[in-house]
Formats: sequence, C-alpha cells, structure tokens
Amino acid sequence: MTENRHTVLVHTQEQLDQALEAARAAGLKVGFVPTMGALHAGHISLVSLAHTYADIVVLSIFVNPKQFGAGEDFDRYPRTLEADFSAVAGNADIVFAPAVEEVYPANQTVAPKHAGPVGETFEGAARPGHFDGMLTVVARLFDMVRPDIAVFGEKDAQQLFLVRRLAQTEYPGLKVIGAEIVREASGLAMSSRNRYLNTEQLDIAEILAITLATVSQLIHDGLDIAAALAIGEEMVAGEPETKLEYLALVDPQTFERVGENHTGKALLLIAAIVGGVRLIDNHQFDI
Repeated sequence: MTENRHTVLVHTQEQLDQALEAARAAGLKVGFVPTMGALHAGHISLVSLAHTYADIVVLSIFVNPKQFGAGEDFDRYPRTLEADFSAVAGNADIVFAPAVEEVYPANQTVAPKHAGPVGETFEGAARPGHFDGMLTVVARLFDMVRPDIAVFGEKDAQQLFLVRRLAQTEYPGLKVIGAEIVREASGLAMSSRNRYLNTEQLDIAEILAITLATVSQLIHDGLDIAAALAIGEEMVAGEPETKLEYLALVDPQTFERVGENHTGKALLLIAAIVGGVRLIDNHQFDI
C-alpha cells in the first residue's frame, strides 16, 4: 500500500540522512527514484513500483547541468518543485531536492563517469557528453541516497542500459529495475517535454508510437529489417513539423544494431523532433 504516506521534503545530505536514520536502523530496504522533476503519471508509477521492492522510497528532483549540452534546454527545463511535491505527496516517503552545490560541492571532487562507446551512439551521438553527465550524477546520487533498489523508466532505454552496467560494476548490491513506459491514451509516451507541444503537435507526435508498432509488427512477421525500417522512416517523413533523428533496431543486451539474422529479443528505438521538441520512444519485441 502506497497511499497516505507522510512525505517529507529535504534538501541536504544531512537532512536526508536524518530522514533515513530510523529506516536504516530498522534494516528496512530503501528504494530510489531519481528524476529531474516536472513529474507526470509516468514518474508516479516508478514510485509505486519501487514500493513493491522497498519499504521506504526516496524520489529525487535535480536538474543536472552536467547532462545538458550546448544549445540544449537546461535553462528552459521546467522547475516545478511545489507542484511536483504535491503530485508525489502520500506516495513517496522522502522527496530529495538538492541544490547544485549540494550535489557538486566546491570542496569535494566528484569523479566523472564515462559511458564509453555505447554512450556515443543514438542519444549519445545526438547529445555529445550527455551520458557521461547522466552517469556522473546517478553515481553521485547513489552515493548520497545509498539505496537497495533503484527504479528507472524504460522509455530512456539507453540510459537504463548504461545505469545497469554502472550498477553491475560499481554498485553490486544495488538492484536496478526497469519500469514499463506509461503512455497517453493516444499511445504517446509520457514525457516532461510533452508540455512544450500544442494540441496539434501532440496529435502529430503520436506518429512515434504508431511507427514503432508498425515496424515491429512488420519485422515480427518476417519482413527484412532494412525494408521495415525504411517504411518507418517514410511514415515519419510524411508528418508535418517532424524530423526523424533515428529509427534503429538493437540488441537490448549489447545496444548494438542487429543484423538480418538476429533472433530473440530486439529493441526498436526512435527519436524525432516534433514542433521543435525532441522526443524519444522504444518498443521491445521478439523476432
């Protein structure tokens, strides 16, 4: 049961430690949901999932400057702490909303993390340095919260892959759980960036989910991967205000593109700019 929990808001490491002191003393499991705020139903579902694995759940809200590249929307990214706290009150136990200087103190060196070759593909190619910054802050937050389990959304599939790899190598006692994508009734994956789209653009953005469903079904039914991807690219190209960045099929175990002879699980990735807003989505299926 996750309803009617008393939710506290903390901003510093000291306050966080105090809020978790009794839980740790009692040997309770701590769950963690890291976010950048602008919470929607997808984020709340992560908290609910975390409660199925942990006794107490911490949700962090921190817009990480290290994962935004030049020209990206760091300054524009919505900061809605009061609304976010209201949205998660009674569900999360602790909301941790640190300042930049709390996460990256001037008197402490925070070792950077590197995503390696996988971090330079797809989202990493479009946003150089993004995944290094993401892994750096995730590791820092892991060190601050010291959770037993952490929940990440599957919409950011490449991020989830890299976080799992980080946990396996540096946080072996931490269980990383992927949460299913939460979608609007139209099929559009929920995203904090959806709020930048007007009504017409929201309708156009549905093409991402439609393309994923169509292409994955074509491949599942036996059409050549290259031919199916070409059909998907044409579908997106036919939409106004839309620019496809990539449509690719990868092996979820390696995040490398798959060949025509691939069998087993496959992950179809898409990224497109709709009305000036960059959106991503994915769909996993069996070939």
